Amino acid sequence: MTGRPGGKQPRRVAVTSPQTRVALGGRRGPPVRAPRLTPDELARAERVRAVQLRRAVTALLAGGAFLVGLPLLLQLVPALDDVRLFDVPVSWLAVAVLPWPVLTALAWWQLRRAERAEAEEDRP
Repeated sequence: MTGRPGGKQPRRVAVTSPQTRVALGGRRGPPVRAPRLTPDELARAERVRAVQLRRAVTALLAGGAFLVGLPLLLQLVPALDDVRLFDVPVSWLAVAVLPWPVLTALAWWQLRRAERAEAEEDRP
């Protein structure tokens, strides 16, 4: 039972965002192709990518070690539960506050290293 008089099914209406029409409207025309690289440019891009990938793995491992090591450290040093800062256990602050600046610094460090890899490749 539909709850409508006469047992008629309600008419289905598609509800979309106004932005959908704008986004779909912009797809007219030929697809945009990426410019072709010369063999020298391609070799340079592959070298930079390899260096950046190695550096990214290093940063990822450092972040993982921090995120796994912090709870392990807190488990090994239970005395931090008794130390309080602003009436909050230091162990709680270490888990709730400490990761954000550390991860932000790690991301900044990784970004600088990636940019340095490109700059080093540009040097003669």
